[in-house]
Amino acid sequence: MRFLGTLIATMAGVAAAAWLFDGIWFEGTDGPLGEELRDKVLPVALVAVIVWVVDQVVAPVVKLLSLPLVVLTLGLFLLVVNAAMLMLAAWIAGQADLGFHVDGFWVALGGALVITLVERVVSALLVEDR
Repeated sequence: MRFLGTLIATMAGVAAAAWLFDGIWFEGTDGPLGEELRDKVLPVALVAVIVWVVDQVVAPVVKLLSLPLVVLTLGLFLLVVNAAMLMLAAWIAGQADLGFHVDGFWVALGGALVITLVERVVSALLVEDR
């Protein structure tokens, strides 16, 4: 149940980032809400899984390797790491032909911030701590 709540929170974060930033987008129809939602729910779910896997597997290694820069910048370099992880997830989604795109570093930085904030809020509401 915890994974499902985390997946829903990540889906909400990815959807919010795609809605807020023109440089983060999914391919598909831009018609009525019902059509658009039906067209993009599966890609959003699959991208959320990719983001989750990248966050669980790749990000800890990158954070460990960049620890001196993180300490030197008082943690601000973690924003760069999170943006790079979002760009990596977009690249993986592109290789899987999911139609998810992130155009550039600054858009990825803003998207990573939005995804993190929305994930935290939705996780607080859905996932119970043990």
